[in-house]
Amino acid sequence: MPVLNETHNPDLRCWISSANRATCDFPIQNLPFAEFRRKNTAEAFRGGVAIGDQIIDLAAAKGLFSGEAAVGLSACAEPTLNHFMSLGASVWSALRLALSRALREAATEQKALEKCLVPQDEAEYSLPCQIGDYTDFYTSIFHATRVGSLFRPDNPLLPNYKWVPIGYHGRSSSIDVSGQTFRRPQGQLKAPDAEAPSLNSCKRLDYELEVGIYIGKGNALGEPIALDETDQHVFGYCLFNDWSARDIQAWEYQPLGPFLAKNFASTVSPWIVTNEALLPYRTEFKRDAADPQPLAYLASAKNTQQGALDIKLEVLLQTQQMRAQNQAATALSESNFVYSYWTVAQMVAHHTVNGCNLRPGDFFGSGTQSGPDEEQGGSMLELSQGGKKSIQLPNGEQRTFLEDGDTVVMRGYCQQSDGVRIGFGEVSSTVLPAHESAHD
Repeated sequence: MPVLNETHNPDLRCWISSANRATCDFPIQNLPFAEFRRKNTAEAFRGGVAIGDQIIDLAAAKGLFSGEAAVGLSACAEPTLNHFMSLGASVWSALRLALSRALREAATEQKALEKCLVPQDEAEYSLPCQIGDYTDFYTSIFHATRVGSLFRPDNPLLPNYKWVPIGYHGRSSSIDVSGQTFRRPQGQLKAPDAEAPSLNSCKRLDYELEVGIYIGKGNALGEPIALDETDQHVFGYCLFNDWSARDIQAWEYQPLGPFLAKNFASTVSPWIVTNEALLPYRTEFKRDAADPQPLAYLASAKNTQQGALDIKLEVLLQTQQMRAQNQAATALSESNFVYSYWTVAQMVAHHTVNGCNLRPGDFFGSGTQSGPDEEQGGSMLELSQGGKKSIQLPNGEQRTFLEDGDTVVMRGYCQQSDGVRIGFGEVSSTVLPAHESAHD
């Protein structure tokens, strides 16, 4: 399993001064990966690592390192990170260590790496890897209980929820990187008092605050990944907005679950924060003693001691009117990934217990991450109590669900008492009006 090492030392300082600021998302202890190129160019997308307000162009740095770090660096020059992700934890860790040492104050590699820097505000991003398969989980018991109570007040949680990590297979082709714009979806809707459904544009458009998990090294078909071996397969994490059309979902989800209500758009943040970078922020996985305890394949001392991740999460909204008046996005809610009812290791172990083979670049959504308090809801469905309660915005506007022109921004970071902040950057995306062909 990965262990804390010199790259996690909170006293490390970088020769790039912006990386040493207390509020910086990308200090030397982070070093997340993305695929980028300079804006307004025809350059090929290639791998980069964030440090302060800069990006290390890994293709330009080729030849700087040796051994496994050189192998990893070469793979990162490709237009997706899939090959690099397939190389496994020893290569990921070797490149991280080499970069960490080369970025420290007084490092002899400073002069060479300075030539490889691109300012982040001059860059644009693509998806960091080709996502082959995408599975969305349902790991927040607080979200599941609140949503369930809207439809089944007497029995909000289904009998299997506390026994099995619930998930469904989503559509990877409509996942895009931060900055995504998409049209309000249309689909079949049926009002409770209507005799028949109609084709119409969604009226109850929603976001879902999630953590995204990227799989690195895969497993062979028929070979499950044991709970305590999942660190060898999880490459890293991002922020994830899984857009949802609640009125389409209400009509179509039985008996097989989400379909058109979920497959029209999903948005990821550009940076993948590696599994290794987040080791200091692992914490105890807690399960109410009165609840069913996980079956043996989902339980271990390691998972109990350090299965959870302390990632602070927040959602903000900027309406079209706010944008026109140069007003910043306003906060809607805050939550934390530590509230998840199932750990990432349990998601991986359960996903493969039947022999399912994961591949480099496969993607998991954590499911909406809501906290125990009502104001910690990770969706508008919760915050508006199913549309019954208006959300008041500081500029006087109100929302129950999203309107055209709304931009949703999600941010996340880890921070302990040592002061080191490991940030994820942000994921933002904007709702456009439905196609004129929608039957309104």
